[in-house]
Amino acid sequence: MKIQKEELIKRRQALFSMMQKRSLALVYSGEAPHKTLDQFYAYTPNRNFQYLTGIARERFVLVMLKKDVETYTYLFIESDSEEATKWTGKRLMRAEASEISGIPLDDIGYVAGLPEFLSQKILSDSRKSLIGMPKILYLDMYRPRPLTKPISMIYAQDIIENFPELALMNLCELIDQLRRVKSTSEIALIQEAIQHTRSGIERMMKEAKAGMNERALASLFEYQIKQSGSEGLAFNTIVAGGPRAVVLHYEDNDQSIEDLSLVLCDLGAVADGYNADITRTFPINGRFTPRQKQLYEAVLEVNKAVIDQIRPGVMVKDLNAFAKDELANRLLGLGIIKDKMDVDRYYYHSVSHYLGLDTHDVGTYQVPLEPGVVLTVEPGLYIPEEQIGIRIEDDVVVVKDGAINLSADIIKEVDEIESFMKR
Repeated sequence: MKIQKEELIKRRQALFSMMQKRSLALVYSGEAPHKTLDQFYAYTPNRNFQYLTGIARERFVLVMLKKDVETYTYLFIESDSEEATKWTGKRLMRAEASEISGIPLDDIGYVAGLPEFLSQKILSDSRKSLIGMPKILYLDMYRPRPLTKPISMIYAQDIIENFPELALMNLCELIDQLRRVKSTSEIALIQEAIQHTRSGIERMMKEAKAGMNERALASLFEYQIKQSGSEGLAFNTIVAGGPRAVVLHYEDNDQSIEDLSLVLCDLGAVADGYNADITRTFPINGRFTPRQKQLYEAVLEVNKAVIDQIRPGVMVKDLNAFAKDELANRLLGLGIIKDKMDVDRYYYHSVSHYLGLDTHDVGTYQVPLEPGVVLTVEPGLYIPEEQIGIRIEDDVVVVKDGAINLSADIIKEVDEIESFMKR
């Protein structure tokens, strides 16, 4: 399934309605960073570019221009060549880009001609100018780290330096609002990614056995989701056996998993750029010990209870507070803590984040949930003295009267897991 061009056109129209008059927006598709010598890392598209165009290709540029009511949209792509075809394969043609994005063919050019187009048609007050000299330049100002320059400012450096009169504004603040609430098509793609993920998890459970290396389980997952039709991993897979499961972002995946250990798997597949984010915890030998079952069911109860709390009007911070309180109550009941304040020793992360084109998707948490928001529910308990880490994560969508668990058919009940893994 793909996002249809009609929806992409509506997204750009919605963005135009939020942009100020006499403004120019430049959205770059990005490019793969250099790895070593003549090698580059795998390309991941700028998600805002993909959201607005439906295209996942390097070195493309989307130009959006707003006068008062009039708006203009242009796409600039790499030109085709016989030499490029020989080395890297067929490039996207203008007609294909138009069909995917819904941008008229006449409004699609080549990136080599972008500087001249900007100087003559946009950054000028001449008769050739489309709207007269713009006053505002919108750029994707996302910073991967504090106090670093946004990549878009590097791409647009010549414009920024030569036209200091342009007021710089952050396009992310507008697009984030649009991306936070998912359409029916987006939810369907997330469900598709979840089904690929389910396939991979079941493959892991079926082949898991004591002594297996974590990387072997991780490779089974990646193999299976690609067999299922996914383009790959939503994020680096976490396969943490025994004591390593208390490390939230353990990614080494290089240790053997001892018999009687639990293995925590935090993973996800991708469907047309949209991600799943699922965590399941299961015994490597297919049978929970009584203590593991006791702790597992405590986390499972909280997982279900948090999902029941989700509805329009609820704040994510309220879900976090609820999950923490519920986990504290269960730790008290198990005798692991004597004071609820000590819950932080065994649970030290938030219970939810948004999910979409990014695994930790964009959008403010300072407003209540509303229908169409997709988020994770992932309570956990991490008890190093018992070498046990348990997390159970589902992906849910907010609807008008509550929430629907999109990953409900990925097994998580103790008896289901043991029955499924029975040798």
